[in-house]
Amino acid sequence: MKTAIVTGAAGFIGSHLSERLLENGFKVIGIDCFTDYYSKKIKKNNMISFQNNKNFKLIESDLMEIDLISIIKESEFLFHEAAQPGVRASWGDQFDTYVKDNILVTQKILESAKEVKTLEKIVMASSSSVYGEQEGIMIENKTIPSPISPYGVTKLASENLGLTYASNYDLPVTSLRYFTVYGPRQRPDMAFTKFIKANLSGDKISIFGDGNQTRDFTYISDIIDANLECVKSEIHGNVLNIGGGKTYSIMDVLNIIENITDKNNKLIFLTKQKGDVFRTEADIKMASKIIGYKPKISLKEGLMKQIELIKKNIF
Repeated sequence: MKTAIVTGAAGFIGSHLSERLLENGFKVIGIDCFTDYYSKKIKKNNMISFQNNKNFKLIESDLMEIDLISIIKESEFLFHEAAQPGVRASWGDQFDTYVKDNILVTQKILESAKEVKTLEKIVMASSSSVYGEQEGIMIENKTIPSPISPYGVTKLASENLGLTYASNYDLPVTSLRYFTVYGPRQRPDMAFTKFIKANLSGDKISIFGDGNQTRDFTYISDIIDANLECVKSEIHGNVLNIGGGKTYSIMDVLNIIENITDKNNKLIFLTKQKGDVFRTEADIKMASKIIGYKPKISLKEGLMKQIELIKKNIF
């Protein structure tokens, strides 16, 4: 039985990944320090379906404070999902936290992996935020990353560390640039969670900008598929876009939510926030070619699943 390390195992993406790995016959060592970015109770709930699985072990600790080398020696795969999230929160005196959790932690993981040299694959979570504001479709080897938020800067630095260690020490690193991930267990500060809760409760929904900004929304199960496909690929030392295959505006999303819930949205339009880009669109041809990635879940189908879970928690 193969063993996989999942950092950020109690988070939105990390919990789904841990769950799927266990279903697929892996042993999972989950590492999470339960930062106060959002409620520890929510993160604990994310793990309910698998926390008592005999093949799951949770290490509740800061990655900077544990002996990673000994943990890596027990494992074949490492999925680095842990990070300090949030574009808007990354300005100001919180930047130290972003540097530590998104850059220094990554460097420690790569240094530890370099010393052990037993991992078959290291998959690192990156973000479409590294691209910044771009005119056309975002292509990994053509579009020059130009992040416009401190968060995006730290994610790009993390990516570059991965590529540097891959080229210099032949570490089997692949970074996945996630494009706006949504679905059940999405963080409470993220737009879809806020939109759905407000719609169901009859509260006002704050829209930053005019609502015509577009995103390439990617359902959580497609993100997990991409991570697992990386395990099968012998190609590494690269960065891949992982998107949903189609773009929608914020107003499109709100209209779909209304159609699903049969409740009208109450919208408030506010000033655009610094660090927010107007559009994202992923070219996923390289991911399709290298790991066979193909998004399966449509935006409406994914929203229905997310709304269903939020309804259960509210009512």
